[in-house]
Amino acid sequence: MSGQLDRLDAVIAAALDDAELHYERPRPGAFLVALAGQHKLATNCWLVVGQHSLLVEAFFVRRPDENHAGFYRWLLERNARMFGMAFSVDRLGDVFIAGHLPLASVSAEEIDRLLGCVLSYADENFDTALELGFAGSIRREWAWRSDRGESLANLAAFAHFADPDGDRPPPPGD
Repeated sequence: MSGQLDRLDAVIAAALDDAELHYERPRPGAFLVALAGQHKLATNCWLVVGQHSLLVEAFFVRRPDENHAGFYRWLLERNARMFGMAFSVDRLGDVFIAGHLPLASVSAEEIDRLLGCVLSYADENFDTALELGFAGSIRREWAWRSDRGESLANLAAFAHFADPDGDRPPPPGD
């Protein structure tokens, strides 16, 4: 396995370097890659060479505060349209995006494709996931910030339900 691990480690490192992505390498065959998004501003993704496959795993959101059935159903519906990975849940209910790639298929092109998928799935689904599982928290945060004149900039995507009447004008600079 050592020769194969060295080869795959080099392939992954070269792919990440070519893509100009920031990453950490805690041990050979393990990479923690930082992916920048627009809705979910940062997604950290693990690439870990195993005995038979490359694990691709990224934290998506913590366990929802509310609407558990609707939230998890929505995730399962998304899984049917995802390439190479799926939403998964750990024992605490926290949500990850995870997949496996056979070691024989590891290439710079596949690394790029899978990281692109992770970023797309995390970024494109983030606001809806927060709305489904954390609406009450978002409304409370909106009200708290509004009452104190705090910035609402990173809550703007939720104005349609957090401030449906639009009766709280955003503070200057938002």
